[in-house]
Amino acid sequence: MISTLTSKFDLQVISSELIMMVIAIVMGLAVGAEREYSNKSAGLRTFILVSFGSCVFTMLSIKIGINNPDRLAANIITGIGFLGAGVIFKDDNKIGGITTATTIWAMASLGMSAGAGHIYLALFGTVVVLITLRLLLPIQNYIDSRYKMRQYKIVTVSIEDAEHCATLFRQYQLRYLLLGEQKSPDSFSRTWQVKGNIRDHNQLVAGLANNPRIISYQF
Repeated sequence: MISTLTSKFDLQVISSELIMMVIAIVMGLAVGAEREYSNKSAGLRTFILVSFGSCVFTMLSIKIGINNPDRLAANIITGIGFLGAGVIFKDDNKIGGITTATTIWAMASLGMSAGAGHIYLALFGTVVVLITLRLLLPIQNYIDSRYKMRQYKIVTVSIEDAEHCATLFRQYQLRYLLLGEQKSPDSFSRTWQVKGNIRDHNQLVAGLANNPRIISYQF
């Protein structure tokens, strides 16, 4: 019985394929744990399944022996694109989920690398992803604290009060650009693109909150 099974299945090939799948699962576990720790929309299970699925699809394309295996790889990336689009969201003037979406895309490429047998490439790529997500975060926060761009929508009673916003921007040493304006019978709103230090932004927000000329604001 055992000899019959071994004649049908190459145990060495099976063991190597199992190793590839286990490595893909471990890579997804590592990256997914980081996303789960950061409380992101796509977490542990998502990244394990993305890595494992990409690995299996790549292994199948090689085993089936299709003429153009790159076509299957392109289809994997297309499917990952739909997943990535699902985690991107827009909240008022803010767009979130882009880092998680690109991490899903990168995770698929690592799973494909494992499935193609390029284990060292897959492991090195996983280390690069983890370094980018965790170790570069303080650098990103430092840059954001020194140079932050926001869009403010400020509602006032009159045009004169709206012009006063430009005075506030200059007062707090912020650079600004008028993006648009809207009028209604009882209010006047303008949308501004404002750049500057995060500390100056915080002072501006405090100034807007205590300014009697400002009806409301959001950013």
